[in-house]
Amino acid sequence: MVDASRISRQFSQRAVVEAVVQGGPISRASIAKQTGLSKQTVSEIMTGLELEGWVRETGRTSGHIGRTAVTYELVTDAAYIVAVDLGGTKVRVAITDLAGQVVSQDVEPTEPAGGDALIRQIARMTFGMAAKGHIPRGKLRLAVVGVPGAPDNRTGRVLLAPNIRDFDTMDVQSAFRQALGFDVVLENDVNLAALGESWQGQGQGIDNLAYVALGTGIGSGLIIGGNLVRGVANAAGEMGFLPIGADPFDPESLRVGAYERAVATHGIIARYAASTGETIEVPAIFERAAAGDSAAASAIEETGRQVARGIAAICAIANPQIVILGGSIGLRPEILERARHFLPLCFPYPVDVVSSELGARAALVGATAVGLGQLHNTLFGVVTPNAGLSLPPAGADPSQEAAE
Repeated sequence: MVDASRISRQFSQRAVVEAVVQGGPISRASIAKQTGLSKQTVSEIMTGLELEGWVRETGRTSGHIGRTAVTYELVTDAAYIVAVDLGGTKVRVAITDLAGQVVSQDVEPTEPAGGDALIRQIARMTFGMAAKGHIPRGKLRLAVVGVPGAPDNRTGRVLLAPNIRDFDTMDVQSAFRQALGFDVVLENDVNLAALGESWQGQGQGIDNLAYVALGTGIGSGLIIGGNLVRGVANAAGEMGFLPIGADPFDPESLRVGAYERAVATHGIIARYAASTGETIEVPAIFERAAAGDSAAASAIEETGRQVARGIAAICAIANPQIVILGGSIGLRPEILERARHFLPLCFPYPVDVVSSELGARAALVGATAVGLGQLHNTLFGVVTPNAGLSLPPAGADPSQEAAE
């Protein structure tokens, strides 16, 4: 009976906080009306939250007949989330408040040594930003780290991430927790980008979407029926391993992925080199194509054809309403144009293909979404697998600093 009463109280507290997050500033009477809880229950919960520093008075209602009422809002700087987008070439770190507003962010080249050296780099960036922003370390409550691979929840390792050294052989999650001193969630970076677009980008209001990130590698995030699809080993959407583009039985395809070998950075470089005998970086290939280099234009054309094949494979299985392209290569208008051209030639149903609205910030926005949901659940409610995210309404891009 005691447990049932405690759980009921937690659900009530969660409902109250949801009302404040979504509708603040808000009065106790409005919270009671929205949640269906008694005014006494709402008053008791709000008093406790105010004493603990999670909510505060903001003023009084106006424009109504009768007595005015005190209004409350969430204390957004009561706790902070660390959002990390770890890529093969760059690592982005942001500190966000409980409203999802970024208060500090930084970007550095990814530590090539990987492993513990990379974790120390991210910890250094985190604490440096906290000090610069005068944020007490004790208020840093959770980190959400987007990784280019499949996190293994049993061992803490990150699999299918050939661009990050040693993450497949060590307990990455525990190492992060030890270095940072607070809880850490690992999530696939493209999954985070999909969540970011769903919350604040091209996917707002859409329950079925795919996000495809094309750059150093390629991966996808799937949201079906409003839920992120992770798969049994967090490897859903690892489209680099589609058995197309290159020989899937080549041993190298087991390490990198047949499709990734054909469509991502190394594939484009190899395609141009095979035609010209010259090895240059991807940005230079795009520049030469724009200047009329036929070999460069051909390499990009074939890349667009391969992108369309991958999108067709996703659409045949998941049937999304929209496919969002991101990543350093996927964001190129040349790739979007060719993907839109070739897709109808290999897939019979119309699919809306668009460029990411958030760009390189998508994974950080998604990490913020995951962090807010988990932190609100932990602090204010019952943690359940089906608990919805406690996210502020979509509005200003949360990946932009407050000063901007």
